[in-house]
Order: sequence, then structure tokens, then C-alpha cells
Amino acid sequence: MTPRLETIRECLDGVIPGLIATSDREGMPNLAYLSQVQFIDNEHVALTYQFFNTTRQNVLGGSPVRLLLSSHLTGAQYRLTLQYLRTETAGPIFEQMKAKLAGIASHFGMTGVFRLLGSDIYRVLAIEPIPGPTLAPPPPVNYLTALRRANRHLAGCGNLAALLETALASLADEFGIAHVMLLMHDEGRGRLYTLASRGYAQSGVGSEIPVGAGVIGICARERTPIRIGFMAAEYSYGRTVRDGLAADGQADALETAIPLPGLPEARSQLAVPITAIDRLLGVLYVESVADLHFGYDDEDALVAFAAQLGLAILHHQHADDLADETPPVDEAAPTPAGPPLVVRHFAANDSVFIDDDYLIKGVAGAILWALLSDFVERRRTGFTNKGLRVDPRIRLPGVSDNLEARLVLLQRRLEERAAGVRIDKSGRGRFTLSVARPLQLVEG
Repeated sequence: MTPRLETIRECLDGVIPGLIATSDREGMPNLAYLSQVQFIDNEHVALTYQFFNTTRQNVLGGSPVRLLLSSHLTGAQYRLTLQYLRTETAGPIFEQMKAKLAGIASHFGMTGVFRLLGSDIYRVLAIEPIPGPTLAPPPPVNYLTALRRANRHLAGCGNLAALLETALASLADEFGIAHVMLLMHDEGRGRLYTLASRGYAQSGVGSEIPVGAGVIGICARERTPIRIGFMAAEYSYGRTVRDGLAADGQADALETAIPLPGLPEARSQLAVPITAIDRLLGVLYVESVADLHFGYDDEDALVAFAAQLGLAILHHQHADDLADETPPVDEAAPTPAGPPLVVRHFAANDSVFIDDDYLIKGVAGAILWALLSDFVERRRTGFTNKGLRVDPRIRLPGVSDNLEARLVLLQRRLEERAAGVRIDKSGRGRFTLSVARPLQLVEG
């Protein structure tokens, strides 16, 4: 029985390089190794176009194309008959292959030599198994069971903060993924900010990545999964983030940048977009110190999980925004004691410092400054999402700004800072502010 392409996808990752056969107009055959083959669907693949060589000339000249693929898991081989359709030099497929090629180049010491010029798209006309001995395949991971259990956990969450913790715990418990980050999209600033992480010494909550930078940023820009099986120097986030900020003329922001969590020697990376109703909400990012740790099946499972997570995020954000607008009751706040807490606000980017230590900026910074101002001026402690949304001091760009996610971010940054200021949920769409020390507000 002719196999479907999706059942032999492990052959495409380049552990054993593919071999492409073409011929010129006179019938002279030519063989060449391929860096990678990219699965598109059961009828299409993409091959790397790196050099204008004999293979490229033959393909453009109308040569028949045969591709030999080998499984590194079983030793099985397959011969594919392909038909060239077109070359893409931008877009999701190109970026997926470019990222993978960067990892392969670094792995083999060929950075600067392996450079993707385009992704050649082919139709798969036939797949022929080659007779020969094979090994028994390793037992598959039951991703359907993992998805079923994980989605059941997500359905039991009552708010966004619980949803985030449950999502990361499910990835660890059900999928066996130890290192994961969840980043939300700040559409107005063209950034992604870390809202939750698991498996790292520092949470990195509040750290940012420009859209388009590295695996995570490209995933967000193209709204497509990006997977790398080997360490790639140009996708190292310590340098990528700093270069991205400098290129945007924001070198001064590096002084207040929160370090991004991550493995210093990550060898496998997978970023999956979180979308809902044609909106990019964020990115789910996982990594490992092992080469080729994530395959196509991992990618498919995380894409399905991220789709469910996106709908759940959207539900909780809308539910909090549409909660009953009963005026919050301000309980008598105890008089703060101890040395004053100096809170400095810079209106240019709404950055906030507590005792000269950077805390937060952007929308979350504007929210905190408005809350603290109301506390100092009116001893106000109760607030609602609806009230924040219409507050002119916060300058929300629109309903797509993920207000509830900003509140979760602010809550977590205050908890990590442990400076005597905190916000706590007090009901659906409402929260309270607690201040343990006298406040000295300074407008920078």
C-alpha cells in the first residue's frame, strides 16, 4: 500500500539527508544532497534552494525530479516523484525552512555557507517504498490522550491567571515538556511580553521580544509554527532581543529590560502561535537541551493545544471585561507604616520604578500609576476592568490590548518585587489594591 506523506514525516527532518535526482536536456543525470525537506501537506513538499547549481538548472529546465528519503528511526527508504511548481522567497514556509537551515548550519559548522535563497514548492506525484530490511519503530507518544486530558484541565479554570498556570502545568504533566514560556502580543508596540513561564530559575515575567526577532518573533509575525532541531546562533535570544531594540532606536530601553528566561544551551526550539478568531494573542514557546527533541507530531499536538488555549484566553478576557459593573466597595485601608516607598513614573513610555528599581512599563505601567494615584489621593482600593478601560490616563489603544492579561502581568511583577504593593482579584472583572508602606509618588 502506498504510504501517505504524513506517515513518513520523520524522513523529512534531515537527520539522514535526502538525495535529489534530476537530468539535463540531453539526459545527463545529476545527484545532490538536500539540507532539508519541508512537509506542507499530503500532496506538497518544499525543498531548499540554496545555490544556483546543476540541480537548480535542471529543475528550471523541466527535468523530472526524484527524491530519495530515509527514516532515521526505522531505516526504511522511500522514492518520491515530484513536480516543481514555484519558488517562494518570503512567507511562513520560507521562514520555517530558514530557521531550520540555520540550526543545521550551526550543527555542521556551516553558518554563512548554508543560506536559504528560496523554498521550492513541489507537488508529490508518487511515493514508492523501497524494499529492504527495517527496524521496528519506537512506540508513539499518545498525543490524543495528552490533548484530551490537557483540554479538560483548561475547561476547569475560572480566570485567566488560573488558565495560564494550568496550561503550563499540563504541558509538563501531559506532554512531558519541562521548559516553556507563554508570551502575549502587544499589538500597539509590536512586541511580545512574557506572561508565564515554567522550568526556569527566573520567571522572566515582563520580558519582551520584538515581533520578527528569533524563533518566537518570527512565529508571531508569520502566525506559523517555527521549529529548530539544532542550536542556531542567530536565533539566540540574548543577542536577538538586544539587536532588535537597537535597530528600533531603543538602545536606552536595554537598561530597563527584564532578562528573558531560557536555556543557555537550547538545542531544540519550537514556537507555536496562539490565535483566536483571526487575532494573534501570543506565542507558546518550548525548548530542550537535546538535538531534534521536537518533531512534526509534537508540532501538531502543540498547534492543537494552542488553538484551544487561544479560545480559552479570549473567553476569560471578555468575561472579565463584561462583568457586572457594580461599584466596588472601598474598605477602610489600614494606614501604611514604615519607610516611604518611592514610586517614580516616566510618562514617555509609562515606565515605573520602585525605589529606583525598574518594575514595569507600557500599559501595565500606566495602570499601576493610575491605581497608586487614586490610592494616594482618595484612599481608593477597589477597581474594575470596565473602569480601567474607560480611564483616559491609561490610554488603551482598543479592545485588542488584552487588558486582563496586563493585570495578570502587573500582579506577577509586584509579587516578584515584594515591595509592599499588590493587587488581588476580588471577583469577576474586579480587583483590590493593597499598600503596606507609605507612598511617595514622583513624576519623572
